[in-house]
Amino acid sequence: MDAISGLPFFPLEITKEGTLFSAQQRSAIENAASQAGAGKVTDFFVISHGWNNDMADARDLYNGLFASVAALIPARPSLANRKFAIVGVFWPSKKFADSELIPSGGAAGIGGADLSSSVLKQKLESLKGTFDVPDEAALEHAKSLIDGLENSPAKQKEFVDLIRSLVPQTPSDTTDDASDRFLKRSASEIMRTLSGPAMMVPSPGGGGGALGLNDQAGGAVSLGDFFSGATAAASRLLNFATYYQMKERAGVVGKALNGMLASIRQLRPDLRVHLIGHSFGARVVTAAVDGPVAIGPASLALLQGAFSHNGFAAKFDGKKDGFFRKVVAQSKVVGPILATHTVNDRAVGIAYALASRFSNDNAAALGDENDVFGGIGRNGAIKLKPAEFVKAALLPATSPYQFTAGKVHNLKADAFIKGHSDIEGPQVANAILCAVAAV
Repeated sequence: MDAISGLPFFPLEITKEGTLFSAQQRSAIENAASQAGAGKVTDFFVISHGWNNDMADARDLYNGLFASVAALIPARPSLANRKFAIVGVFWPSKKFADSELIPSGGAAGIGGADLSSSVLKQKLESLKGTFDVPDEAALEHAKSLIDGLENSPAKQKEFVDLIRSLVPQTPSDTTDDASDRFLKRSASEIMRTLSGPAMMVPSPGGGGGALGLNDQAGGAVSLGDFFSGATAAASRLLNFATYYQMKERAGVVGKALNGMLASIRQLRPDLRVHLIGHSFGARVVTAAVDGPVAIGPASLALLQGAFSHNGFAAKFDGKKDGFFRKVVAQSKVVGPILATHTVNDRAVGIAYALASRFSNDNAAALGDENDVFGGIGRNGAIKLKPAEFVKAALLPATSPYQFTAGKVHNLKADAFIKGHSDIEGPQVANAILCAVAAV
């Protein structure tokens, strides 16, 4: 049997269509949940990755986080009689390509120049297989439009229409990212909107300052955010299309996970299930909670989540509820909800800066809590009722929390989380285990 730091580990692969890849994997999980006697599992950790190029990336993330979790369990007397197992969700997701294309030493000092055609062609090549529809021929054709794109409105229109044809045409959640405007606005307006540099107020740590995709504080910022012109607009268009596709897929995967957890709940009504999601995985597990069958998870941990900071809010704009409002309003999580957030997470904000542009908001600071479009991993869950949330900080690994069932606990993590994927440390593990102990 597979294990991570002594904790039994069960993989669960879910396809982009929302089906379980392996009947054997499902059976192994159900058998583990059904086991009686001294080895009876009392708690399942169910974790989903977000942006990852392959299963190895996701497994590395799981190994790192649960090594920290396992190291802290023995020092928790309240957990002495609990037996844990891990279900690791694997689903087809895709990192933005920009971080792979940043040259050594970064791109600072070259703002205002045009993004090179060769870089954009590499980016298109790297996106083959990303979308739900067959995309290789369309992306290859898009590459043929790059030369001369700057001075050809006809090529620009064709490029925009081609990329838009690859993404889902009916957004499930338009409040998250202005995807409805992305699909409806004219190609010329989109290119004009995305053609200028997208800058953000520098973080307190003095890091890069743009909405980049390099996770390291102070590291190089995204190429697509320094440059201007049609090729830069095309690069941002690809980033937004990738975000939109992965957002929609995360919802499909979350619904499939809901079905799997409903089956486990039938087998073991007493089993405590603790959902953990990183990046788009936060949307996966939250969609699972909000799915067609009530699954009653004991806790929900959203680690640098990539969905709207308005996701749990009621009438955040005076009219619309957040997409996951019912999770809070209907108390779908038995215990506490945790949401780590930090200004150090530039990756989670990039789609929201672009969404603000689609809304004709070109403020200097984009994606913060005052922007209608912003990520929960950047700002926490905002515009909740006073009794529904708690503002707090991510604490050192030995510090206790006073978590309250049913409330969202926004854990400001600037001191410990230095980038989008920096979620494997003992401070994060401690918060998760304190939530586990609260139920």
